Amino acid sequence: MPALMGLENLTQYLPSWVAPTPAFCQIVTGMLVILVMLHVILGGCAYGIMLERKLSAWMQDRVGPNRVGPAGLLQPIADGLKFIMKEEYTPRGADKVLFMIAPTLIMIPAMISFAIVPWGGTLELSQLPFGLAKMLGVEGITVRLAGAVVNVGMIYLLAVASLGVYGVALGGWASNSKFSFLGGLRASAQMISYEIPMGLALLCVVLTAGTLDPYAIIEAQSHGNGMWNLLQHPVAAVLFYTCMLAESNRAPFDLAEAESELVGGYHTEYSSMRFAMFFLAEYFHMITGAAFFSVLFLGGWSLNPFGGSLDLPMQGGLPIVLAQVGVMLGKVTFMVAFAMAIRWTLPRFRFDQLMKLAWEGMIPTALVMLLITAVFTYLGWASSIWAGSLLCVAVMYLVGPMLPHQKNPNHRIGMIGSRFSPLVEGTGSVSSHPVAMSDAAIPDRRQGLQSIH
Repeated sequence: MPALMGLENLTQYLPSWVAPTPAFCQIVTGMLVILVMLHVILGGCAYGIMLERKLSAWMQDRVGPNRVGPAGLLQPIADGLKFIMKEEYTPRGADKVLFMIAPTLIMIPAMISFAIVPWGGTLELSQLPFGLAKMLGVEGITVRLAGAVVNVGMIYLLAVASLGVYGVALGGWASNSKFSFLGGLRASAQMISYEIPMGLALLCVVLTAGTLDPYAIIEAQSHGNGMWNLLQHPVAAVLFYTCMLAESNRAPFDLAEAESELVGGYHTEYSSMRFAMFFLAEYFHMITGAAFFSVLFLGGWSLNPFGGSLDLPMQGGLPIVLAQVGVMLGKVTFMVAFAMAIRWTLPRFRFDQLMKLAWEGMIPTALVMLLITAVFTYLGWASSIWAGSLLCVAVMYLVGPMLPHQKNPNHRIGMIGSRFSPLVEGTGSVSSHPVAMSDAAIPDRRQGLQSIH
């Protein structure tokens, strides 16, 4: 470009502390990635709400929002204006300080957890167009497209994810409302419980890859010895995705805000932008969780589920890196839409069923899967870990019924005079007829007489 001809030695005008060293270039790249992706995810939260409303409308044979703007595309802006114009309300008797900072405490962990997500591979700055590499003095330098490049990125994920419970618990407790308080207690128990199988499922991937570095985990799935971890670790993938839904309080795990018994749960007393922050945090958690799931189990920006050389390279120029970012965003969008489809498909768990699923189902399964993964890795069978997942399913199928279980709370209680406990005519006592003893919702006609009056 002629306009840049006189700027070939731009570095001579810069102070010494901004010399284009690899470390400085990585810091600048990380800041740019954080700045760009923060706004991309915030925009994704706004239009994710519209996407969910559209998906639910399609699944229920409705139209969905289509009035504000062309095809309803300005609906998120209208929703934001509505939240801003609503009245801010603080209930009497609430702890005002904690009540005000609780939405912030739930939003901050959601906004900082994506910092280690590798949105693209390694960018070769020497391939920048228009001679920018020579002009900036960055020839031969490579940078990674992540907010923070740390070798223990998965530890950071678990540490930050565990902080989200504070905003929910404090918001419920500080509201001085029994519904909010019970919602906060539910959320605390739920998040703490489901962090355990999530961590164990993550450990299965870490053991297989032999590293905590997100980039190395992606490379092991695309150009390493194995395939995507979704194929190698299907059990761990199901456990991790289920825990991701529970951690973000998404249906069918939204017991903390069950309107049927708790009105709105921990955010019942919140209004205006304070409520909007709780709402945005849920979608932020969902988008970030989908990004981590894509990194751990879908090969990141990999296009070939079976690995090998027919895939996007880990390193390249700007076109390659932009293609990698596009693949990552596509996978994240698909996983978010899948979570929305689950919400409008499955009914909500009862709370005792929710806890039973974690402690009696997912945690034992995750422990067995971790043990099998450790044995396979030690024996050098990491490329055949999918067989270990099948073994885990077989073991839980055979051993699961022998484990201690909670007493079934769903047995039917007979009511005198009902069709399940009919009265014996003239005696006032309950009949011992097979129909009366049956727990079936609709008694089988082969049992004989259907009612005794």
